[in-house]
Amino acid sequence: MSKPNNPPRTAENEAKAVARMLRVSPQKLNLLAQLIRGKKVDRALADLEFSRKRSALEVKKTLESAIANAENNHGLDVDDLVVSQAFVGKALVMKRFHARARGRASRVEKPFSNLTIIVREVEAQA
Repeated sequence: MSKPNNPPRTAENEAKAVARMLRVSPQKLNLLAQLIRGKKVDRALADLEFSRKRSALEVKKTLESAIANAENNHGLDVDDLVVSQAFVGKALVMKRFHARARGRASRVEKPFSNLTIIVREVEAQA
């Protein structure tokens, strides 16, 4: 009398990786997500390797994790993988205060974000 298992939320030819609590604003992280969306994984890794953005290393680690999940957990061919989805979500925002002139204070917001990358296996084109 146990509960039935949850069905998998991704398709058979997909694998995903999630990076949570990245210390970068979602707006800045979304620029890198746009950079790799829809590309083959080897091209996306090369773009992230030579990107000058600070958070490119975290995005690259997440993409490599999605590739490893596809290969080890789902048995997909790495050469046929494409970044099908890459999206960014908001996490918590730390609020801090910065001392200003004449006894005032300004609020400093330090946002965190979550990154989800889904890779899909596509058939090699002849």
